[in-house]
Amino acid sequence: MSNTIANQTPPPAILFVDDEATAVKYFERAIGAIAPVVTGASVEDGKAMLDAHASSLAVLVSDQRMPGEHGNELLRYARDRYPHIVRILTTAYSELDQTVEAVNQGQIHRYIKKPWDITALRMEMKQALELSGLRKERDQLVREKLGVLQTQTVATRIGTVHTLCASLVGPGRFQPVETYLAGTELAGTRNAEPDWQRMDYADVVLAESECSGSFGHAVSTRLMELRAHNAGRSVADAVQVFSEALGAMVRGGGDALIWTSPTTLSEFLTRPVGQAVSAEHAAWLACLLWLEEAGGALQFVREGDTIVCRPGTRAASFAADRLAVWIERFLEPVFDQANGTIRA
Repeated sequence: MSNTIANQTPPPAILFVDDEATAVKYFERAIGAIAPVVTGASVEDGKAMLDAHASSLAVLVSDQRMPGEHGNELLRYARDRYPHIVRILTTAYSELDQTVEAVNQGQIHRYIKKPWDITALRMEMKQALELSGLRKERDQLVREKLGVLQTQTVATRIGTVHTLCASLVGPGRFQPVETYLAGTELAGTRNAEPDWQRMDYADVVLAESECSGSFGHAVSTRLMELRAHNAGRSVADAVQVFSEALGAMVRGGGDALIWTSPTTLSEFLTRPVGQAVSAEHAAWLACLLWLEEAGGALQFVREGDTIVCRPGTRAASFAADRLAVWIERFLEPVFDQANGTIRA
């Protein structure tokens, strides 16, 4: 392997992979004036270069026949992991079946037969570099658009929790929402971004609607069970009620609930699109609603690596924009990620 990539951000480079040293030197002399050229002598070398320097690579050119794996395997690897890189297959042999397969599977942008016509080869590389630049511009626009769509998804989930609480225990009862969101924030997990290559926005909306409906039904059913099974119990019994309802999610310790699975606190807001919410998480929100009806509240604290909640004092009132404040707090990481910066 030669021509290693410098640590500073270089111009977009072309990765050429071929086990024939003569072909490598010939390619470098022909293309070096157009763009930096980095090389590998095998599929294994090519994969290592991709993994180490993908962000600096614009084009991958691979020979087909090499010891071990063939070039189309490297192109498939690049397609799956680094789709922004323009992929080109070259070979001196007539391997039509493998070439057609590579084209049909989207592994390559061009097929160039050896021996090369230098003028045509340079033109192909210039066009591939231009295409790579256009892809980067497109990807940036898509990231900005998807950042907006992601914020809508997260905001809708928070709104769903608020609406669900209002419908089950009455409007203006914000305490369970406050406690629920405080627990989610303390769990410290990030919002899951939809797989936008697999789902368009209409798919996301449908999946979110179905999941929210199922979650609401599960919370409502669990709340009715809590009401029936705990008739006559009061706020003083809250820790016991929660321990019984949440099972292995928590561990009772005197007047405190110690969370053994903190990620369960944030499940509804951070789950991947299309993934159902667990019965345990529905039970958690139902317990908060039961506590609201009983006139109690919980307060979360972090003690080392442990999340603990204890009976707390109910807030006398909440500001009218309190839900909006929470939404903004949860959306901050998404906005930062869309701009290329991630906050802790």
